[in-house]
Amino acid sequence: MRIALLGAGAWGTALAQHASHRHEVMLWGRDPRLVEALRRDRCNARYLPGVALAAEMRFSADLREAAAFAGQGLIVVATSIAGFRETLLAWRAHAQGRERGVIWLCKGIEPDTGRLPHQVFDSLGLPVAAGALSGPSFADEVARGMPVAWVLASRSAALAELGREAFHHGAARVYASDDIVGVETGAALKNVIAIAAGIGDGLGLGMNARAALITRGLAEMARFGVALGARSETFMGLAGLGDLVLTCTGDLSRNRTVGMRLAAGESLAQIVAALGHVSEGVACARVAVALAHQAGVELPIAEAVVQVLDGTQSAREAVAALLAREPREEGGE
Repeated sequence: MRIALLGAGAWGTALAQHASHRHEVMLWGRDPRLVEALRRDRCNARYLPGVALAAEMRFSADLREAAAFAGQGLIVVATSIAGFRETLLAWRAHAQGRERGVIWLCKGIEPDTGRLPHQVFDSLGLPVAAGALSGPSFADEVARGMPVAWVLASRSAALAELGREAFHHGAARVYASDDIVGVETGAALKNVIAIAAGIGDGLGLGMNARAALITRGLAEMARFGVALGARSETFMGLAGLGDLVLTCTGDLSRNRTVGMRLAAGESLAQIVAALGHVSEGVACARVAVALAHQAGVELPIAEAVVQVLDGTQSAREAVAALLAREPREEGGE
């Protein structure tokens, strides 16, 4: 199979590395200087340092070339949610009309529209089977061939099978789901909960507090997703509980890192300047809370994260407010 990955960040590079062990792969990046460095050095020193890229992998900064390369194969969009729509529109101008499917990796909610990734895709009227690949996975470990399990959410059984053909090999497993709303809301909200977990860790609140936060965060994710049309059982799977645990506890989690630095008293501007980027959970927190209010759903942890991000509460004040909430039945919210 031929696979064109659009986006040469850490995730696009890692999945291209994995797929290249079995398929013909081209990695497209918008920055010609980065692409030339990838071609010359066989390493993505900017986003995935220390990983030697497969000799068979091809690179391009020309989207027309990437689309032509894919032919009747698979397109994988490996951008953030902020660049998802723009990349799809740019690819559509060069699409061959013979592609077997489109898969995206982004986790979040489009800030300006409040749309989940599949809603963004549907709004563009692209006549091709599509779905979201999600689950607990850090790019560095995937690139190094360490074990990983994903879920591919799609309304197309053919696309689910195509995703398995593309990525279910080596140390990677791919499970299928038709609950795309559940998979995408889990993927989005876990980043917000991970910021809260980082705040708790940064304040030294202990492992009891972290476990409680993960558990209540999972309930929050499920309430939000079900209100938007998801199935509750999806949140006990890879894109829900699995990704939540990883992102709330792993040292490679950018969202957890943001929370820890907020707990240390740094402003969001200082954190962005230090990290060189902002985590997906920062933008997602505000839009998720807005959507939840529209749906009549309470997201106390996400709301606390927004308060800290906006500077209206300190990290300690936000934790104190959560602890002061009235007791209620578990599962009764």
